[in-house]
Amino acid sequence: MDETDYLIVGAGAVGLAFADTLVAEDPECTVTIVDRHAKPGGHWNDAYGFVALHQPSANYGVNSLAFPNEHIDTHGPNMGLFALASGAEVLAYFETVVNSRLLPTGRVTYLASHEFGGMDEDRKATVRPLFSDEEKTIKAGRKLVDATFYQTSVPSTHNRNFEVAESVDIVPPGALLELWKRDDQPEHFVILGAGKTAMDTGVWLIQNGVAPEDISWVRPRESWLWNRKYTQPGADNLETSMAMQIALLEAAGKAQDGAELMRILGEDDFYLRIDESVEPEMFHFATISQGEVDVLRRITNVIREGRVTAIEQGRLVFADAEVEVPRDSLFIDCTASAVPLETRRTKRPIFDGDTITLQPLHVPVVTFSAALAAFIETAFETDEEKNRFATPGPLTDTPTAFPYAQMVTMMNRGAWSQSPEIGKFLSQSRLDFGGPTLAKLVAEGSPKLAALGKFQQAIAKHMPDMIRLGLAAKAVHEGQ
Repeated sequence: MDETDYLIVGAGAVGLAFADTLVAEDPECTVTIVDRHAKPGGHWNDAYGFVALHQPSANYGVNSLAFPNEHIDTHGPNMGLFALASGAEVLAYFETVVNSRLLPTGRVTYLASHEFGGMDEDRKATVRPLFSDEEKTIKAGRKLVDATFYQTSVPSTHNRNFEVAESVDIVPPGALLELWKRDDQPEHFVILGAGKTAMDTGVWLIQNGVAPEDISWVRPRESWLWNRKYTQPGADNLETSMAMQIALLEAAGKAQDGAELMRILGEDDFYLRIDESVEPEMFHFATISQGEVDVLRRITNVIREGRVTAIEQGRLVFADAEVEVPRDSLFIDCTASAVPLETRRTKRPIFDGDTITLQPLHVPVVTFSAALAAFIETAFETDEEKNRFATPGPLTDTPTAFPYAQMVTMMNRGAWSQSPEIGKFLSQSRLDFGGPTLAKLVAEGSPKLAALGKFQQAIAKHMPDMIRLGLAAKAVHEGQ
């Protein structure tokens, strides 16, 4: 039987961010990481080939290693903003994390292509290799760490919720990269889904020469989107990023609910939507550039009949309608929900006896949250102390529920500001959006800190309004 201090289930971004900080903060601990994938990176291994980070890579990944090749895009719909790391770059990064950061410590064991089979009351876990019968038993001396709580799904691995006739040509978005192998190219494309994957697919099709009139897009719901302009890292962008945070707080003072909050922010383009004539019913924390929105607005054949229940050749079937499309259309299934709705409504204590369940502490920044959870694990003694700084934040589904997530994030950050230990960690954490930047500007006495002063004034004035909205939104979220 093998032994380890911490058994981490999941070698995706969350599990690796936790492991990286854990071994840095506790130089004596041993760690075993178990994952079904053959390589580190979790769902990034299964994502579509043209996938990219939605946000700049400056605050993504693990604390100990920056992404290479960070630069400003000089062309394309993201022009003028920090470039977005491709899926291939993200996978290469996480492989470097494991091979050059974690394994060289001599205290980390990485079991790829292994399935976690559960843990008994004696902290003995069963681990099964996928390609052999040599079952392993591992005793976790301290904690089991669940880095798979949100059950991330991608188009290539999810189960469809609609019927598809045998004659229908339907593919996940990743298969678009293989279209060049076909003798006859599709004459019409039908995008299924309203989330960021569908948006990425629409941009990819148009950038690769598909005429917008040859695309139909099934969008059951419109979505609000964060304007990437206001999420840029570094001292040069502090005033811009703070402007959105101040606007959010001021909007909370005017709004009666989350939907109105987003409408107010949308008036000044802090939040974006593709079709400004339709009220968004969805918000999944996606980030987009104005350039991408401009490209997507070129697709005008938008089908709004709800969710598809069945697809036949030349026909889309909905609960209360049927819509004809060209008979030889290629359907692109982008309907996977990154986090299932039932899981979005679930939460449990992050620190609970011999189990740590990683969840967002700053919604939706999951790698930062995981790294901070690892620090809290090493810095404080009791679960009560730890959970005081680690209220799980919900990944809400709708604009009306969003203030709940925002309220939890702000209250967590307020608690962190009262802890000298956490404050020091944040000032040195590359994953924290503002920590190192603010620490540097404070040391320099920079005039840019005036933006921080305005933010603090907005917090003092409008935090009661955010709590008012957040508590109402909590009831909405838990009842959805």
